[in-house]
Amino acid sequence: MEITDEYTGHVEPGGAAARRELDALTITKLSVGPMDNNAYLLVCKTTGDGLLIDAANDSERLTDLLGHDAERPRLRTIVTTHQHGDHWQALGSVAGQTGCYTVAHPADADALPVPPDNLVEHGDTIAVGDSELSVIHLRGHTPGSIALLYRDPAGHPHLFTGDSLFPGGVGKTGSPEDFAALVDDVEQRVFAELPDDTWFYPGHGDDSTLGAERPKLAEWRERGW
Repeated sequence: MEITDEYTGHVEPGGAAARRELDALTITKLSVGPMDNNAYLLVCKTTGDGLLIDAANDSERLTDLLGHDAERPRLRTIVTTHQHGDHWQALGSVAGQTGCYTVAHPADADALPVPPDNLVEHGDTIAVGDSELSVIHLRGHTPGSIALLYRDPAGHPHLFTGDSLFPGGVGKTGSPEDFAALVDDVEQRVFAELPDDTWFYPGHGDDSTLGAERPKLAEWRERGW
């Protein structure tokens, strides 16, 4: 597995992974599967424990991302951001190979191929070694969609948004009511709570910052679903 340390937020389908070095964690982004899904591997530098966000596809590439030598991280947890099938095609395989715990929101749990070991609600935390992620429930794309927030003590926040927030808009919804719920949650639970330098990592495509997207919020709401 080729991994570049020049992190820009862009990875190519089938191409190299990109790793970002923080003081306490590394974040490695990889595009997998025919729908250009992003999978994110977070590893605690102190303990070597790893957490994977969305075992979306290509189980062999995901296990290659972990490595095969004695220094490879120990995958402890897989978090599935929501129930849509393109985000869990490799969940059973990777969880079975590593023996890790699986995590999801209860409103999306029944649709997953592997019953989650742990169910999380808005405001809960998930450990990544000595660090932790906060769970933000963003209703609308699916009933149980979640984002994961890492508040870097040495830098800006990092937010993993699944398919609820992208550069240019919120995720797809199936009704005006779902759209309103998602826009409300994204405004109130994300933009109202986090600073402009928050870097966010979506379920598909390139990353962005809240500051780059904040001026467009009114436009998104007016555009509708």
